[in-house]
Amino acid sequence: MTIMKKLLIITAAIEGGTGIGLLAAPAVLAQLLLGGTLDTPAALTVARVGGTALLAISVACWLSRENGRALVAAMLLYNVVVAGLLVHAALALALSGLGLWPAVILHAVMTVWCVTTLLRQPGTLPQAIHPD
Repeated sequence: MTIMKKLLIITAAIEGGTGIGLLAAPAVLAQLLLGGTLDTPAALTVARVGGTALLAISVACWLSRENGRALVAAMLLYNVVVAGLLVHAALALALSGLGLWPAVILHAVMTVWCVTTLLRQPGTLPQAIHPD
């Protein structure tokens, strides 16, 4: 099994589980991750929309596991931004939850894995990122 295939399968499992969690119990996940609540129907709706997006990412990763070069580049962007947002939530917004720093570490590790995968696979980076 290639490193890219492993990355996409594991990403599908992690994001799928998180997406289902946000759809089914967004308040529980918010408390666990950020130590906060989703007090309004609007916040719950946004969390569920985010859960749906994560579920879509999960499906895309699973379906692209045999040849997902462009998807790995997109997942690199996703993991960098999510890690940054979570660090910002912890440091600037003083949010905290049992899962916050583990989630930061997970997304940082996934970022490194995406970069490693892209650098190991020739022709992996889209042309705009890595011109020949």
